[in-house]
Amino acid sequence: MALVNAQTFLLLAVYSCMFAIGLANYDFNWGPRTWNNTDCPYTHPPNATQTSNRFIVGGSENWHYGFNYIDWARKSAPFFVNDTLVFKYDPPNANGTGFPHSVYLLPNYRSFIKCDFRRAKRIADPTQGAGEGFEFVLKKMQTYYFACGEHQGIHCKTGNMKFAVMPLKHWRF
Repeated sequence: MALVNAQTFLLLAVYSCMFAIGLANYDFNWGPRTWNNTDCPYTHPPNATQTSNRFIVGGSENWHYGFNYIDWARKSAPFFVNDTLVFKYDPPNANGTGFPHSVYLLPNYRSFIKCDFRRAKRIADPTQGAGEGFEFVLKKMQTYYFACGEHQGIHCKTGNMKFAVMPLKHWRF
């Protein structure tokens, strides 16, 4: 009886491994066209000029509630050291209507996921996004976690107003 149970367990383990490997390669295609994901619409050519770029956060959408900035950062990548992120957003209205926004730099991934602003550093207040916007230069090769901290982090938690970037160093050939 123990031999049957051991064989059943071994068969189940082999099947599970094969199933997991099959799922991991589910979207893999053979051939030179898809090697290294070169046909992916989100890939950009390398920064051949090795100059810094300016990115308006959100593109034409700017910095506002309800836009998916994680997806924007993924599509806008790669970012390089000394690139500039420009946060443009409307300042709060004088009559108290509208939604103020700000920019916080979160200290780590856990704070980013939980939208925890206790140890975050405010780098732009609600008035700094008007006009030309607030500019932040990516000075180091590290992960930067950005989020809107207004309304006790609700913009971050439910409005998708957060994203992370990790700038790369320019390679000199």
